[in-house]
Order: sequence, then C-alpha cells, then structure tokens
Amino acid sequence: MLKLIRPAVVLLIALTVITGLLYPLAMTAIAGAVFPYQAQGSLITQSGTIIGSALIGQDFTSEKYFHGRPSATLGPDPTDATKSTLVPYNAVNSMGSNLGPTSKTLSDRVTTSYNALKAENPNTPVPVDLVTTSASGLDPGVSPEGALFQVPRVAKARNLPEQQVSQLVAQHTEGRFLGFIGEPHVNVLQLNLALDQLTAKS
Repeated sequence: MLKLIRPAVVLLIALTVITGLLYPLAMTAIAGAVFPYQAQGSLITQSGTIIGSALIGQDFTSEKYFHGRPSATLGPDPTDATKSTLVPYNAVNSMGSNLGPTSKTLSDRVTTSYNALKAENPNTPVPVDLVTTSASGLDPGVSPEGALFQVPRVAKARNLPEQQVSQLVAQHTEGRFLGFIGEPHVNVLQLNLALDQLTAKS
C-alpha cells in the first residue's frame, strides 16, 4: 500500500513545486526582462507621478477631454455599506452590467446617452461604443469613430481648430495587432495627455 501512495505523494509535491512555484517565477522573470513596461502594469507617469495605466480606463467627464466608453463597474455605496453603487472604471470590480436586450434599465441608459451625444454632435451618427459598456467595464480605448465624434466638443472647449484636434486623434489611433487581431482603437488617457500638452504649447 505504501509503495502505491509514496509515488503519488512525491509526484504531487514535485508537480506543485514545478507548476506552482518554479514555472510562475520563471515566467515572471522572463516577462520582466523582455516586456518590463507591460509586466509592471503598463503604467503611465507624468512628472514622475503615476497617473494611470494604459490598460484601464478613467472616468473623464469634463468637456475639455475625450470620454471613454460607459462603464458598469460597481463599488460600495458611501451612504450604505450594504449596497453597491455605480463606480465607473473600478479596477477592483471588473464586470459588465449583465443586462439583457429586454432590460428597461439598459434601454433607458442607452437612450439617455444617445440623446445627450446626439445633441452634442447632431450631424454625425453616434458610434455604438460611446453608448455601450464593455464586458470588463475597464476598456481604456474607444474606436477612432468614437474619438472623432467628440472632436467638435473638445475643440470648442479648448478653443482649438477642429482639424488640429482631429490630427491628434489620427496620431494616437492604433491599428490591429499584427495587422489582423482586434480593431483599431484610441487610448483615451494617452490622447487626453497629448491634448493637455498641445493646449499648453498653444
């Protein structure tokens, strides 16, 4: 009996050490050496201060900034700890809304967002990503169409020519990974940082 148990125990310990300790440490070391920026969380710094990550969106609400996709992430209600409330881009609670196509709550939210955006730019179709949340609720980017849709508002708020702001969007538009994976997108945080720099020079 012991002869049967001993190999099983030894194999369990060996595989635990290899797959649970040595392999993760090796992959972490390799990632840190080959992709140090990504391994550290793709953090974005400004004047030596970490202001965010290229992988996690932020809740920009000012008219002077480009806005990201809506976020359905939740957090504790400050007035009642037993309840949750909407906390956009809450990185500790990545989630979608889980609301289905027949949900009145979803329909009302999308309609409200659509109407507000249509009033902002009535001559341009509203890009779908500006009224729908992503599955994670943390999407850091918008489609190029979503960014260009916001150009008139941002240009007016910043007192900049629309063409200049559109060029900034074009400069920050990233194509498909390897030419065929994913969709073209614009990182909203990086675009807004470039926008601040452009305004500071004006």
